[in-house]
Amino acid sequence: MKKIDIRFGVLVAIILVAAFSRMIPHPFNFSPLGAIGLFGAAHFTKKWQALVIPVAAAFLSDIFINNVIYAAYYPSFTWFAEGFYWQYGSYILIAAFGILLYNKGISAPKILGGALASSLLFFLISNFGCFIGSATYPQNVGGLMACYAAGLPFVNGTVMGDLFYNAILFGTFALLQNRFSALKLA
Repeated sequence: MKKIDIRFGVLVAIILVAAFSRMIPHPFNFSPLGAIGLFGAAHFTKKWQALVIPVAAAFLSDIFINNVIYAAYYPSFTWFAEGFYWQYGSYILIAAFGILLYNKGISAPKILGGALASSLLFFLISNFGCFIGSATYPQNVGGLMACYAAGLPFVNGTVMGDLFYNAILFGTFALLQNRFSALKLA
């Protein structure tokens, strides 16, 4: 039982550190949030934790970002930015995808494929959220395609962030597991 508690604590700490790395200056959409969903899905023994803990980490870092870094843009304390449910929904779907992907084990090709798939999921969902009900885009297929086209300049940051953070998270934990046997599953 002690091994699982230590392992759980290390996993949560890694996810929180990654989520709060969003405070470091970075290119647009270069984010750890897709990676923490996949990382949690691969390593938490209780799969509900893979859905809840990464979203909770994103929420905590969002509170800081909204109310400290971007406080000038909000008239009062902000719990959720506009359209948050599209982003959080994408994180939940990424984690659910990760649960399926890593069900039979973790490998470098799965980590690479998961990173690329999470970038695609985030792009499709978050841009759909920008489109739906928007006055900027006509509410038809052409408007949706225009919205996706407008989001293309941000894809590179998303892909680079997902590749980078997946490599860091999965690699760091693999090294820690090799060094500390208490982090390995029994």
